[in-house]
Amino acid sequence: MKNLKLVIFDLDGVLVDACEWHYVALNRALNQVSNCQISLEDHESTFNGIPTREKLRILTEMKMILENDHDKIYEIKQSITKEIIKKYSTVRSEKIEMIKALKERDLKVCCFTNSIRETAELMLSTSGVIDLFDMIVTNQDVEKPKPNPEGYLKILSHFNISSKEAVIVEDSPKGIEAAILSGCQVIGVKNAKDVNLELFSEILE
Repeated sequence: MKNLKLVIFDLDGVLVDACEWHYVALNRALNQVSNCQISLEDHESTFNGIPTREKLRILTEMKMILENDHDKIYEIKQSITKEIIKKYSTVRSEKIEMIKALKERDLKVCCFTNSIRETAELMLSTSGVIDLFDMIVTNQDVEKPKPNPEGYLKILSHFNISSKEAVIVEDSPKGIEAAILSGCQVIGVKNAKDVNLELFSEILE
């Protein structure tokens, strides 16, 4: 890709194999407060890649939980998520190698995630990559999270880089939708195992 200046990564399912962690944490919180759970099928088709607050709104529309329980479920879910990250997140040498290689080519490397900042920074820190990013945007830094492209456009604007000079790596349907709407080139992956330096071999030729 000629004139490439910027690479933006999603977090969950791209840099860290954490989609299941969010699924498990939410179900534990739902079970504890509302005695219900979501299926893995529903998680993958409807809930994967969107903020927890949006998930709770949808679950209320589905009449699975009460709106009055949102705050309690949210706090428990975030607490469990942090416990899981601390227990299972490890330094990923292939991600460190990939990001360093991109930066050695004078590319800006950023992250836009629908996670809250505390969770995002914990994941990136325990993975050993947080200090390698030029900018990290979370769902707390935008008015409209994915599938809205606001976060991606915010990064482009910050560095004064056009969408034609940027590539985005995403895994979830909501994330891919946001990436496409940004106008950037999009690389879709199945999970974090697909994300390494080899993924950029053709682009960096």
